[in-house]
Amino acid sequence: MSGIWCLKKPKLPTRQGVSASTVALPAHQEGTPAHHGSNQLWPTVFEFLCARFPAVTPQEWSARFADGLVLNAQGEPIHEATPYTPNSLIHYYRRIPQEPELPFRAQVLFQDAHLVVADKPHFMPVTPAGRYVRSSLLVQLKEELGIDTLSPLHRIDRETAGLVVFSVKPQERNAYQALFRERKVNKTYQAVAPYREDLVFPLTRQSRIEEDAQFFLSREVEGVPNSETRIEILKVLDTFKTSDRRAHSALYELTPVTGKRHQLRIHMCALGIPIEGDQFYPKVLRGPEESEDFTQPLQLLAEKIAFTDPITGEKREFTSRQKLAWLIKSPG
Repeated sequence: MSGIWCLKKPKLPTRQGVSASTVALPAHQEGTPAHHGSNQLWPTVFEFLCARFPAVTPQEWSARFADGLVLNAQGEPIHEATPYTPNSLIHYYRRIPQEPELPFRAQVLFQDAHLVVADKPHFMPVTPAGRYVRSSLLVQLKEELGIDTLSPLHRIDRETAGLVVFSVKPQERNAYQALFRERKVNKTYQAVAPYREDLVFPLTRQSRIEEDAQFFLSREVEGVPNSETRIEILKVLDTFKTSDRRAHSALYELTPVTGKRHQLRIHMCALGIPIEGDQFYPKVLRGPEESEDFTQPLQLLAEKIAFTDPITGEKREFTSRQKLAWLIKSPG
């Protein structure tokens, strides 16, 4: 075993809230016997990176070198002609492109030496994704709090508002994540959706959820259930009149037992009561990268989260300060 994994990674600062990535320079190309030696290697780090990450253009790598965004194992900038050195490490940063600006920010509800709890607005991703990097909750908090080691312990959809919990210390992260893996965290959501008189609440929805052919969707399929949500009605709301009747929506409390992607949205839709403002279920109204109307958010809020802290032994319970502004619609 080479000494490549023994190299100590320097403490690199974030740039615009984004951490550096690290890649190892192997002793030989994949699929090439090690005894062939250096004649099978890349002449420069630049050529290695172009081969290793073909989705990034050579022009983009050249720009990153020119901007000082590619570093050696000691964290010092290197240039495009830097020779390839087997069994070493390099670090690189992504360049942050122009991105749509979100007209709101998250609020920090709690912070101590172990945890940060944030109240995320609708439309903000938890981690960098798609068009949103600097506007993501993680990057915003790293910049605002100056804590490069922040890491989310769970995720909520970009379209969903509410609570997200972050760990501060990497050595404590697994203990907190184990709470979620072992279902020792109590989470409740609020949602506004149509009211159906023929459904009896409270009820529990169980189903099997798998990824859809469209990568940004999930769907219910036949098979052993792998998802479960408990659903209760908190209040029935008069919302609008149609030509022949008064239609109703309701404020629901949703308690997920499992955490499949889009689980709450899929379960509500399967019951014939899709959540107000949902652009994906039951029908895709826009693509994931298309512009959206910030005045019409998904009416889903991660309202409460509670658990026993595995580090301090304290009972932790947090409540969002946000309220759902249920939609007042008028037909036609």
